[in-house]
Formats: sequence, C-alpha cells, structure tokens
Amino acid sequence: MNRNENQPAASRRDFLRMAGQAGAAATALGTMAIPRSVHAAGGETLRVGLVGCGGRGAGSVVDALSADKQAQLVAIGDTFADHAQRALEQLKAEKSIADRVLVPEDAVFVGFDAYKQVIDNVDVVLLATPPHFRPAHLRYAVEKGKHSFVEKPIAVDVPGVQHVMETCRMAEEKKLAVVSGLCWRYDLGVRETMRQILEEKAIGDIVAIESSYNANGLWHRGDDPAWSRMEYQIRNWLYFTWLSGDHILEQAVHSLDKTAWLLGDLQPLKAFALGGRQQRVDPKYGNVYDHFAVFYQYPDGKHVYFTCRQQDNCSVRVDERVLGTEGQAEILKHELTDRAGKRKWRYRGDKPSMYQQEHDELFASIRRGEPINNGHYMCNSTMIAILGRTAAYTGQTVTWDDLVKSTETLGPSEYAWGEAPQLNVAIPGKNSRQVG
Repeated sequence: MNRNENQPAASRRDFLRMAGQAGAAATALGTMAIPRSVHAAGGETLRVGLVGCGGRGAGSVVDALSADKQAQLVAIGDTFADHAQRALEQLKAEKSIADRVLVPEDAVFVGFDAYKQVIDNVDVVLLATPPHFRPAHLRYAVEKGKHSFVEKPIAVDVPGVQHVMETCRMAEEKKLAVVSGLCWRYDLGVRETMRQILEEKAIGDIVAIESSYNANGLWHRGDDPAWSRMEYQIRNWLYFTWLSGDHILEQAVHSLDKTAWLLGDLQPLKAFALGGRQQRVDPKYGNVYDHFAVFYQYPDGKHVYFTCRQQDNCSVRVDERVLGTEGQAEILKHELTDRAGKRKWRYRGDKPSMYQQEHDELFASIRRGEPINNGHYMCNSTMIAILGRTAAYTGQTVTWDDLVKSTETLGPSEYAWGEAPQLNVAIPGKNSRQVG
C-alpha cells in the first residue's frame, strides 16, 4: 500500500459461479521466514499472527490458541501502535494462553503496511481490521501461502467483493483455509435448527423470513487535536461507509447471512429499502445511517423482510422468524412451532462458544490437510448487505444484476496521514451512487 512516512500522533458476474523491519523480525524470530508446508502435522507448531488489534482481533487470538495447543502467537500488527501494545498486554495477561504469546518487540508492526510484515512471518493470520482493508489483506495472505481467519464483512463495495471471490478461488487451488467470522454458521444450536428446517422439513416449505438486527448504539473514540482527519476516521471507523460499509454490512450481515443460509445461499432478484439517521445527527457520526428496512425478493417467490438499527433506548431484537407451510421457527431460540403455535421441537444439545468453534474447526482442518474454504457464502452474504444498503441510500429498487455491474470503489486509492475522504450522508432520491 502507498503511505505517508509521517506517523499519526499516537503511533495504525459472475457471482452464481463463484463459490527492512520485516527482515529484522525474521532474524529475531528464527525460522519464521523459511517457507513451510501449508499443512501441519499433529506436533508441528503453527505460527499465528494478528492483523487488527481491536477487541475482536484480540479475542480471535485467544480462540485460535485455545483451538490448537501447538499454536503460538508470534507477530501482531495494527495501524496504530497504542492499539497493538494494548492488545499485546491483554493477551500476555490471559492465563490460558500467556505461555504461547511469544511476540518480541520487533514483531509488533505498525502502519498501513503492517499486515504484510505480519503475514510474511506466520502460518495462520487472523484478519480483523476495518472491513475496507480486508480484500488487500486476504489477497496478500493467499499469495504468500498462508491460512486465514477473515472477520466479517469481507469488503465494503462490489469490486472489493469480486476481488475476495477471486482470492478465495486462489486459496482453494493452493489448499489454504479461509474461515469466515460469520460465526452463527459455527453455532451448534443454529446448525441443528437449520438442519431441522432444511433437511427434515420440520416446518414444511419456507414461505418467507422475518429477520432483524435491532440493537443499541456502539462506541465512539472521540477526537484529538493532534489527530489528522484520516487518523480520526480510522479510529472511529464504524461511522464512515468507506471503512465499515455502514452497520447493515458491518454488524447486521450476521442476520442477512442466516437468511441466505436458509435460502440455499442463492442471490436475491432485487431489493427495495428505507433508511436514514434519526439519532445519529451529529457530524461525529460520519455518513452512516442508524436504521434500515429492506425487502428482498428471491427468484422462487420467497421474500425476506429485514430490519436493523443502532439506536439507544429502543427495543432490541436479533433473530430470524421463518414462516413455513407447516409451522414457524425462531433461529436463535432454536425452536420450532406448529401452525397452532405449539412448540414441536427445541434444541437441547451442547452449546460451546461459536467463536471458539470456528477456530476449532479451522485449525483441525489445517491439521487434517483438508482446509475449510468459506469463500462462497461470506462473499454472497456481503453482497446481499451491499444490495440492501444501495437500495436504501439511493431510494431505488436495485436488482442483483445491476448491482454486480457496479465499479464504484469506496475510499481512497492511497493511504496517508492527512486529509480523509469527505463524504456526505446519502439522501434517497438524490443519490444515484452508493454514497454521497
């Protein structure tokens, strides 16, 4: 990536068919830079690296090292030095994994190119930066022959998704694991509930799905006179569409992914949407919305009725209600009812952490030499969220076929500490593009 050498103040279609510092660190870390097999035998150490040292990134390290007792954290990287150091201190204090947090001082990488230095020195990389950067980071990892855990979403625009789809094909050819952070796919209760619906036909044929991710507001890191506008936006990345994709993509993609799973990971024909800002009227909230309502139509006549919001002091609901010809299902309740509303089935099996489960399966697949590749669904679900966002931002009914032709890329082509993209809040009926 291109970048300015000045550090910030706080030294950071066809979709249907798609299924110098580094050198010093290599010396310090011994054989880490030596090419290795993409698979690992049972007793072989797997060197793990983290790119993106926020809370979810640090949590993924705990899950990764807990998943494989021969895994060691050996390198971390972030745009900001304070993020990297804070995460490293937290991980060293985590008793269950502390003895395998083996990150020397010169393996803590900072800046826009930190991802390259981390990836160059590990076997498995955990990618947890703001979503805008994901396509470039995953491509570099696959080009270097590294297994990846990829947080959701995988891009913020259509060209980014297409780039990731190509990267996932490359990973499959190279027999590299790509595991998605769409964690409900790894929840055992959700899996069995889906099996009851899709394989056992316990509620008959699906007619429609009501889906919601209605939650409260999230964090804001404030501002500092010493920060450039680029640093301010990246530190508060949730609120800038070019960095997060807006909350329909960054957070609510979890719910849209479950609806996609229920419908066979097919593509909707089109979407109509409403959205806007009611609580987030302060300029500090960048250009994202705080609520969306999207109506998706699928080729076989099925519909998904979807809402999401991030507003404080409002009702919270995160779940899918599946309407069938012979009953209904509540996905996260793991419960099925008949047409009279009487419970007919409820999951009562094991409920390990879905975050842990995805890493357990990732590392087990590497050890077996049968790497998991979640590329198709993580790209498809990201696109479904972008379809809903585009329909809301423009106020138009947007078809899938039109969306996949989009060449609009969000954000700058070069990264430097200074000015940042100046984007307006999208006004439906006035914006023909995804963002204002």
